[in-house]
Amino acid sequence: MPCEDGWESRWVISDWKKDVGAAGEWIHTAGRWNGDPNDKGIQTYPDSKFFAISARFPEFSNKDNTLVIQFSVKHEQDLDCGGGYIKLLSGDVDQSKFGGDVPYSIMFGPDICGYNTKKVHVILNYKDKNHAIEKDIKCETDQLTHVYTLIIKPDNTYSVLIDNEEKQSGSLYKDWKMLPPKKIKDPNAKKPDDWDDKEYIDDPEDTKPEGYDDIPSEIPDSSAEKPEDWDDEEDGEWKAPLIPNPEYLGPWKPKKIKNPDYKGKWKAPMINNPDFEDDPELYVFTGLKYVGFELWQVKAGSLFDNVLVCDDPEYAKKFADETWGKNKEAEKNAFDESKKSKNDEQEIDGDDDAEDEDDLDEPEDDIDDTHDEL
Repeated sequence: MPCEDGWESRWVISDWKKDVGAAGEWIHTAGRWNGDPNDKGIQTYPDSKFFAISARFPEFSNKDNTLVIQFSVKHEQDLDCGGGYIKLLSGDVDQSKFGGDVPYSIMFGPDICGYNTKKVHVILNYKDKNHAIEKDIKCETDQLTHVYTLIIKPDNTYSVLIDNEEKQSGSLYKDWKMLPPKKIKDPNAKKPDDWDDKEYIDDPEDTKPEGYDDIPSEIPDSSAEKPEDWDDEEDGEWKAPLIPNPEYLGPWKPKKIKNPDYKGKWKAPMINNPDFEDDPELYVFTGLKYVGFELWQVKAGSLFDNVLVCDDPEYAKKFADETWGKNKEAEKNAFDESKKSKNDEQEIDGDDDAEDEDDLDEPEDDIDDTHDEL
């Protein structure tokens, strides 16, 4: 679903947050730097707004089939806090009211906020509850276009790709907590009374050395001298200040030895979880009908394009190569040139400022010369 001319006929901009003046706009553009000025997407504008837009496609279920979700995003604004993720929705949705409170089936894509949050969300809805992936997937944070791909297979495995390179993969069973655990600790189990979980014990044969307790913790400082102005009658008998005794070793404790009766740390035995019920169709999403972007951005400027929902990972890879891949080098060159031009402008501005300061100095010389002539 490339966002080409005529995109308004496929995408519906939501009225969400318009009533409070917090709804942003969507601009059809190729961006400030690009690999092809005719390859346009839809971009968020202006700053500090909510953005919501969706498109409908023929309803389907991915039962017995692979599900692929793919799109590209370019954070031209050097995003510091905001989302860049896509949502797949099921059932009937009033697209004019699509917003953050509308239930979704899948949420996938990058999210950036400050130094701590720079990750790829993969949130799956199971039995009306959203479950986030347990693994950490780093997202791209530069100002170039990147392609995000989520693949969910009928064997309940998944893959996350960025720019056609796999960044994470695994099992829907293990990497989400959609199902309760198969095994749990026996809640009725108790540690036996004779269970010895002390790994080390005092050595019964170790004895305290004779005279150990006679060693004081502090002793008089032998290097101290009585002050010359000390008066025994007025100040009392002078005594050297006390200092820590280097021979004092603290309260005596017997040394520790391995406990011959140690059985290890006691753990409750694992039993089958009576609440566990396997579901081989974790991967299935029924009634899929809409795709949308619902975002909050402090700095707007994210540009989305080439949205794809299909059942063929190879086709998705080829599609990414033919769109993003075809233009990525030219876009990178355009970006570098844009940054170079901006730096050159800043240098010129700096030179102009210096010249302005010189010009301000010149009239003072003229005044002095005139005064001399007078």
